[in-house]
Amino acid sequence: MNRPSMSASGTALLRALFARQPLDTHRILLSNICSTDWQSLTFDGERHQLGFVVRGPDAMALAERWTDGLPDAELDVGRGRFVADIAVRGDLQRRDDDSVLVEIEALTLCD
Repeated sequence: MNRPSMSASGTALLRALFARQPLDTHRILLSNICSTDWQSLTFDGERHQLGFVVRGPDAMALAERWTDGLPDAELDVGRGRFVADIAVRGDLQRRDDDSVLVEIEALTLCD
């Protein structure tokens, strides 16, 4: 069976996001990712939509710590790439099981 692979930029972005909360990554679960090619007159890159579920005790507090300051964060996505734009989409959403849904949108560009 063929599985869709994650792009190099998507993988690097995911690693950089998890690095923001290294002790609790086992509580942050990737639920979906979608990366699409993006181009302007001067840049090539990808637009990413990522969904995460944060679980465990104080899931909301962990999700808030993890996403706090994200738009201004310097994320290392490897040589030749950079994060041009990143944001939490909408509000953090507490689910019935007390887990928290986090949706992130980002634009990565190639140098």
